Amino acid sequence: MVPIGSGVGAALRFLAAVLDARAVVEIGTGTGVSGLWLLRGMRPDGVLTTVDVETEHQRLAKQTFTEAGVPAQRARTIPGSALDVLPRLTDGHYDLVFCDGDKREYADYLKEAMRLLRPGGVVAFDNALWHDRVADPAQRDEETVAIRELGRTMQEAEGLLPVLLPVGDGLLAAKKEWIPE
Repeated sequence: MVPIGSGVGAALRFLAAVLDARAVVEIGTGTGVSGLWLLRGMRPDGVLTTVDVETEHQRLAKQTFTEAGVPAQRARTIPGSALDVLPRLTDGHYDLVFCDGDKREYADYLKEAMRLLRPGGVVAFDNALWHDRVADPAQRDEETVAIRELGRTMQEAEGLLPVLLPVGDGLLAAKKEWIPE
């Protein structure tokens, strides 16, 4: 578990601020570094819902939030596997979904994010360059292939406006467009 760097953090804070985010989902709580960046960009009444399979990570994140002066009601920690927790969250309720969990599950996170996001909301994936492995076709490990395929899927998906930001280890983000029915 490596915390996000200041470049990715600043990008997340910016996205949360531009979206005037009131409700954000984070997959992969870590020690709370990314959550703190997100909270700093969100509205003062915004709530971060952060999911992690490791309860120790969430304990450390709560400590990080407390030390930073974040009121307890602004951060909701939910222990468990993201793919077990996300289906229980409200459709179309979230402004931003940040994914920094199991890279092999990124495609599934995207499907859940599309359901969770309101039109105009943003989904973002950390490690989109995966230590410069994604651009190298010779790299065929499971995580690299999953991230590479995610990039293709997002590029080709109707209803997504994607961008790859070259900050940190890469931040792949996409706006959920409004599609008339």
